[in-house]
Amino acid sequence: MKRLFKLFLLLCIIGIAIVALCNHIVVKNSKGKIFNNLNDIPNNDVGLLLGTSPLGRTGRPNVYYLNRIKATVELYKAGKIKVVLISGDNHHKSYNEPQYMKNDLVSKGIPDSCIVLDYAGFRTFDSMIRAQKVFGQNSFTIISQEFHNQRALYICKQLGINAVAFNAKNTVSRVWRIRMYLREKLARTKAVLDILFGEKPRFLGEPIPITIPQDTIKKIS
Repeated sequence: MKRLFKLFLLLCIIGIAIVALCNHIVVKNSKGKIFNNLNDIPNNDVGLLLGTSPLGRTGRPNVYYLNRIKATVELYKAGKIKVVLISGDNHHKSYNEPQYMKNDLVSKGIPDSCIVLDYAGFRTFDSMIRAQKVFGQNSFTIISQEFHNQRALYICKQLGINAVAFNAKNTVSRVWRIRMYLREKLARTKAVLDILFGEKPRFLGEPIPITIPQDTIKKIS
């Protein structure tokens, strides 16, 4: 029993060390590429909006979702992006993150012609690879919360994508912050391992080049 306990303890220490190292790598690789201020962030033709559910587990509006929509509109209105590529989960016809987000963006004044949907962004790793391989983008602005943006930027750097990120506000309760903090540590570890072992996205498919419409920036009331 003593040997088993020591082995278990050793494995726990190794696991914690791996998680800590992966987190450090992700944060280090995202430095200098994350922005909170519209005036500071460089322009990109495409903004990559990362999908999430419009409703939380309790059925109430998801503040992560609402704040990402708000941040995207701010970027578009300020002329920092011209086209929004929405990448999210559409694993079932009754659940369609990209379409939910598109509907809200259009309702807030972003033209339909300036929105492109990626229905196979099942996870952040897939969204980054598909933005590059399917939609032909090697430079874009990621839109999500800071903890999520850091992981996305790490993946982009490993793929040779020149990306920056704009932080949507993170206004959830302290309890949810702790839950997301713990979940994100594991997600970052998975991201580093995915890169290390050459993981592939679930789907790729034929190229879908994005065309930048002329005179895309319109006044949003």
